[in-house]
This record gives sequence, structure tokens and C-alpha cells, in this order.
Amino acid sequence: MCKPTLTILALLFLWSSFSQDMAQADTEKVKTGEPEVIAKKIYVTQGIGEKTPPAIDGLLNDPIWDMVEWAGDYIENQPDENTPPSFQTKFKIVYDSKYLYIGVRCLDAEPENIVRRMSRRDGFDGDWVEFNIDSYHDKRTAFSFTVTAAGVKGDELVSENGNNWDDSWNPIWYTRTNVDEEGWTAELKIPFSQIKFGKEQDQVWGLQSTRRFFREEERSLWQRIPLDAPGWVSEFGELHGLKDIEPQHQLEIQPYTVASGETYEAEEDNPFRTGEETDLNFGLDAKIGITNDLTLDLTVNPDFGQVEADPSAIALDGFQIFFREQRPFFVENNNIFNFNLSRSEAGNTFGFDNVFYSRRIGRNPQGSPDTEDGEFVDIPDNTQIIGAAKFSGKTKDGWAIGVLESVTAKKYATIDNNGERRREVVEPLTNYFVGRLQKDFNDRNSYIGGIFTAVNRDALGQNIDFLHRQAYTGGFDFKHQWNNRDWYVGGNVNWSHVRGNAEAIRNTQESIEHLFQREGASHVNVDADRTSLSGTGGNLQLGKAGDGHLMFETGGTWRSPELELNDIGFQRQSDDIRHYTWVGYRTLKPDSTFRRVGINYNHWSVWDFGGNHNELRFNTNSWQNWANNWFSNLGINYAPMIYSNFALQGGPRLRRSPEVSFWNGIGTDGRKKLRFNIFHNGRKALDNSIQRYSIEFGFRYQPMDALRISVFPEYSINNDKLQYIDNIDTDNGVRYLNGEIEQRTLSMSVRLNYNINPNLTVQYWGQPFISRGRYSNFKHVTDATAREFNDRFLQYDSNQISFSEETYAVDENLDGQTDFSFDDPDFAFVQFRSNLVIRWEYIPGSEIFLVWSQDISQSGDPSNGLFANLEDNVFGQTAQNIFLLKATYRFVF
Repeated sequence: MCKPTLTILALLFLWSSFSQDMAQADTEKVKTGEPEVIAKKIYVTQGIGEKTPPAIDGLLNDPIWDMVEWAGDYIENQPDENTPPSFQTKFKIVYDSKYLYIGVRCLDAEPENIVRRMSRRDGFDGDWVEFNIDSYHDKRTAFSFTVTAAGVKGDELVSENGNNWDDSWNPIWYTRTNVDEEGWTAELKIPFSQIKFGKEQDQVWGLQSTRRFFREEERSLWQRIPLDAPGWVSEFGELHGLKDIEPQHQLEIQPYTVASGETYEAEEDNPFRTGEETDLNFGLDAKIGITNDLTLDLTVNPDFGQVEADPSAIALDGFQIFFREQRPFFVENNNIFNFNLSRSEAGNTFGFDNVFYSRRIGRNPQGSPDTEDGEFVDIPDNTQIIGAAKFSGKTKDGWAIGVLESVTAKKYATIDNNGERRREVVEPLTNYFVGRLQKDFNDRNSYIGGIFTAVNRDALGQNIDFLHRQAYTGGFDFKHQWNNRDWYVGGNVNWSHVRGNAEAIRNTQESIEHLFQREGASHVNVDADRTSLSGTGGNLQLGKAGDGHLMFETGGTWRSPELELNDIGFQRQSDDIRHYTWVGYRTLKPDSTFRRVGINYNHWSVWDFGGNHNELRFNTNSWQNWANNWFSNLGINYAPMIYSNFALQGGPRLRRSPEVSFWNGIGTDGRKKLRFNIFHNGRKALDNSIQRYSIEFGFRYQPMDALRISVFPEYSINNDKLQYIDNIDTDNGVRYLNGEIEQRTLSMSVRLNYNINPNLTVQYWGQPFISRGRYSNFKHVTDATAREFNDRFLQYDSNQISFSEETYAVDENLDGQTDFSFDDPDFAFVQFRSNLVIRWEYIPGSEIFLVWSQDISQSGDPSNGLFANLEDNVFGQTAQNIFLLKATYRFVF
């Protein structure tokens, strides 16, 4: 049995003994009857009935508000918890058969100084007040409604007891605000159809309200939640008095139309690149409330284009880059489908890896057609999504349900040969399925859940037979909390099974995520006859989240060499077992220097399934919120031992030199109209074989409430004396070719946001990007695990290597014959991307988008400087321009 397995078993044994002690302590605590926080309750004495509902104008002068008393007595939460706030806040709640109405008064002795900064929806800038409604009363999830003093809406779905706030949720509701001599007021009108609740005659909901007093950067709460509380939703007060309200079955239909045009530089003789293209598209989205708890989302011929482009990035290690989902259909309610493989408080456990990664649906076609010289090819940019359906929600009984089904079309590449055209399949007809289920129990202190995914592809042709025919994944997750949710144990177990022809399964075995062909790894080997592959993974952890200054989490995660999730999930690598521990200290009261401070310690230890100990790493870091509201952080890592199974991409396990690294960031007061940020990090091997440094700095400027400008340049240096280039077969064996790289990367993100009003915004984003790499001192690895760096390779001298016509030739034994050759690996990648977006929500839920996107992507000259490459390859070049006009209208029944 390997060491990490023993560690996990020991942790489970300690937890079993410890949980018994804590359960006894918890019982004793209940007997004392000394709760620290008394849950507040607000009672709505009666509904509106036949009376006139309030006009939503923010004035609070309607007679209906006289029906109930004010609720208030807010308590400060930040910076000085459990003290009186600078100014009090109070609110009233009334309701009728279809709506919940909230009236709020935020007292302020200086109303002329109330900050009314504009932003688009979910901007959360300036003074604001927020209401969180746990209508399930499950103490884990809530619906959040926020309104700023400027009248800007914010709405979020809260899950994981406050650890996940999803601002992609955009319900239809109404609000207005007003500033008067006492401060500012707001009125909210929330349709019952937009929130979920059961059928009880007398409803009891969890309730919380937060106010941000911007001038002092102060948060005050209606229900006190101590800073060392183990969660958010579980600590809410209660809303009583909602009687005989009927759950509303939601029915919304939203047709859309998109007109688009594209211009670019025409290519001579290429019939597919004439310089311009146009398109007109229609589709329909629908949201149907099957019950008040469960909603069916449908889309026909969906528009799954994303408004904002992905940022530029380049990876030399061969691993895929994670980009966040930005398409509304997949973003909304995505928390229900979330199934992280190995997220931890310590980090460094592949936190992005997930059983479901929605960007696999509608991806770029994966196949490439066979072509001859002189032929032109037209390959679709994305795979068309024929239709998709999503069934999701959470019941009053604690069942969270998510089902997603999508079908993508078979896509063809068109090849033109002097006017004669043929088509070849580059993406098969594919069905994607995701099913997710979770159940709360034990008075909402525990849950258990599961997930199942399936990818089924139609008959695979010549260009795509490297794909899996079927891919299935599944898993179970759980979490148990005790001692008032201060302590927890949780984790997950998952599995995968892929099928295909022998070529497809061999490609999987030899891919960067697996590398079964790597030399010297006795526990893995390529089986060229296999037609399926099955693997497992998991994560187990024990932690303390609340009750005092100290917190911690410890656990272990594993993924077998055969685990393969990338057909519908995101997985960076396999064959990994790691133990992690995090211990954190936090202050709970401000002093004359700091508002809050956190200090953390982490360590990680990593093995593979062959029993090799591959990494040992230690970290300590701290973050500070200063009394002047500046922020800073500092972290230091030390890794005395590092081995990589993946650095040589199929070669032997490579020893890396011990290293130290750091990061540090400083940010000025975010409330100021002009604020600055700087973040830099560095990494250095103790023998100088690796030296890396990156710095990002910039400013945000808000000259008026409606306008915000930000500029953030970034520059990075990467000097690595052992950078992988290729594995080359020669008569004398495989040469694991590496070189010394000097890489420089420069980019700058520019953003401009102008808000004409809360429903009409103009946004611009632009990013020039250049990354240049120059290689020298070529070598091949001979003793990959040698202790001394220079003993790990044999470096070619100038007599052994020559360069001509973009190719290096190597004569190892100086006999005048070329033993092998390789292309010049130097590179310069230059790109400019930008987006200009005008959004107008002309009525609640219905929008018009006007988008202009630009893209210039070029290969530069590695011998030139960074700025010279930008000037030659961006300025004065013909850009690809995409113009898009999209209009939607939401019908609500």
C-alpha cells in the first residue's frame, strides 16, 4: 500500500474518533442553552388582499406601507463586527397573490454624499441594499436581490451555504430608488414566479438583508452573522406570516433574431475567403415551470455565440488552457451541475477540473480533412448546437435536480480543387447528457449527491475515427457538518469509461493527460489493441470552517492513470495522488492598522500510482486589509523536491531542481475614483536552471458616476534551461530534445464602461498580446533523474549542430552525416482582440445587443523586439471584423 493511501486511512480514523468527541461536546453545548446569536423573525401580519399595491417609484408614500411595522436594528458586520452601524436601515414587507413587495429606508445624515455610481446589471457599485431569501428554508441556498442607490439591479443565486454566488441568474423583477433629506429609499417588487417555495399554508422563509455604506466601506446586517460563522445562508433570520400564497408556475418564451456580418482580408484564389460574409439567424428560448420547484429550459436553434472573446494565452507545457463559460444558456444555474474533482482550500489540487465542462458542447470541430497542394478548405468555426434542454431546480424536501440534454450537428469541411468541391466530416453528430442529483438531510447539515454524464457520437469517418465513440462518467459526492456547522467532512468519488476503436484508445493512452508510453514507468504501458479505458478518481477532506480565529482543512485526492473526462469534462492530468493541508488564522476585530488580516500555511505531497514521490511543497502567505482600505498580500513557496511525469511528454520522469517562488499584490482603496493595483510573482530554481518573473500593474479611473476606465499592462519573463521541444526517433534511439528558452510576453487589457442609465450600457475591451520565444543551447536528456542539473543531459556544441533554411541539423558523432534534424522552434505570436458591446434592456427581460469584435492573429519575427512585432503585425493590418445585432423579447405568461 502506498504512502498517500495510509495517510487517507489515518485521517479517516482520526476523524471517526474526533467526530465522536465533537458530537459529545455538541450535546453538552446544547444543554448549556447559550447560543451566541439569536435568530431574528419578522412577521408579515397580512397580505394586501384587495388593497392597491404600492407603485414602484421608490418614494414609500403608498398607504399600503402603513399595514406593517418597520423591521430594522441592523448590526455592523464589517469592518467592526457586532457594533452599531454608522446609520441604521429599516424595511417593510407586504405581499399579494403574485408579488412580494419590500420597502427600504437607508438613513444617512449626509444625503448629498450618497454614492450613486452607475454600472450594468450586477455591478454592485456605490451604496446598495440587498435581500437574500431562502424560500426553500434549506439553509444552503437563497435568491439574492440587490439595488444600488443609483437604481442598478443585482441578482444572484446563492448556493453551497454562501460559498457560491451565481450572478448569471437574471429574473424579472422591478425596483426604483429615491434620495431625500433622510437618506435614500428603495422599493422592490418580486414576482413569486421568479423564486421557488413549497405549498405550505403558512410559509417560513430564511431572510437576510445587507447594507453597504460606501463612504466608510461598511457592511451592516439585519441578522447578525459573526465573522467566524461557518456559512452564510445557514445563519439567516426568518420571515413569517406569508399565508395562502400559491406557487406560481413560470412560463416564459423568448424568441431572438441575430443579424451578423464579417469582414476580413481576402485571400487570392481562395473561394472561401472572399473578404466578407453575412448571416441572418432566428431561434427560440423557453422557460417552463413544471412545478414551482423545477424548471425546464428549452432552446431551438440557439445562439450560443459569446459576446466577449477569450483572453489571449499561450502554453508551452502542452496542457489545455481553461477558459470560463460565457454563453448564457450554460452559465445560468450552472451551480447545480457543478462537480469539482478535487477543489481544496489549500489550492494546487487542479481546482478547475470538473466532471462537466460545458464548453465541450459546441466546440471547434476536432477533425481535419485530407488535402493536397493547391486545395482550399472551409472548416466551420464551431459545431452547431441543434437544440438543448435543461431541467433543473430544488424541491422543498431538499432534492436538487439537474438534467441537461444537447445534440450537436454533424459538421463538414468543404474542400475546393479548381472549382471541384467535396465534403469531409470533421465533427460527428453527437449527443451530450448530464444528470445531477443531491439530497439534503440531517436537518440540512449533510448532503449526498451523484452525477452521470454520457457522450454518444454517430458513426465515425476517416478524419474523426480518433474520437471516442462513447464516453461515460459518474460520481458521488457528500458532505457532513456538525458542531453548528463548524466542522465538516466531505469528498467525492468518480469514475470514467470511454470506448472507441483501437486508434482512438491508443491516442488517449498517449495523450498529454496520460502518457502511458513514457519511459521507465512500469505501472503504465500502451496497449495498442484496447478498445476501452476505465479509470477512477476522488477527493476526501476534513476541515474546520468556523468558531474562532483558526481554520484548517486536510485531505487527499487521487486520479488513476486511466481516468479520462475530457469528452464532456475538464481534466488536466491523471496518474496523481496528493495529500494537502491548509491552516488559516484570521482576525475578527479591526485595530488601528488593519481592518482584517489572514495568515495561511499550506503543504502538498504528490505521488503517482507507481509509488514515485514526485513533489513536496510548502507555502506560507498572508493577506491584509489595511485601515485605509488598501489591500495587500504576500506568499512564499519552497519546493525541495520536484519530479515531473509530463515534462518530457512521453519521455522518462524528469527531475526538476529545488525552487523558491513568491507572489505579492498591492491595491489602493477601491472606493476612490482613481485606484491602482500591482501584482507580481516570481520563481527561481536554486541552481538557476529556471528563472521566471511576471508583473501586472494598472489603474481604474472613474471620472464620473457613469464612466469607468481601466488599463492593465502585463509583462513576463521566462528563462528555462531545460524547455521541452520534441521527442525524435533516431538510429541511436530516442532523443528527448530540449533547449534553453528566453521567452518574453507583453499584453495590455483596456476596458471602458459607460452607463447611460441602469438599462443602457456601452462596454469596450481590447487586448494587444505578444509572446516571443528564442531557443539556444540545444540538448537531449540522458539521465532524467540525476541529482545535479548538468548531469541530466548532453548539450550539443557548435560543431554538432548547424542551422540552414529554418532547420537545425545535428551530427552527434561528427562523421559528416546528419543524425536527425528539427524545425526552428523560435516563435513570435502576435494578437489583438477587442469587443465593443452596447446593451439595452428596453423592458425587463428583453434586450438588444450591438456588438463589434475585432481579431488580428499573426506570426511575427522572433528576431525582432516585442514592440516591433506589435507594430509590424497589428498596426496597419487588416483585422477580422464581426458585426452583430441581436434582439430578444421575453413573453411572460
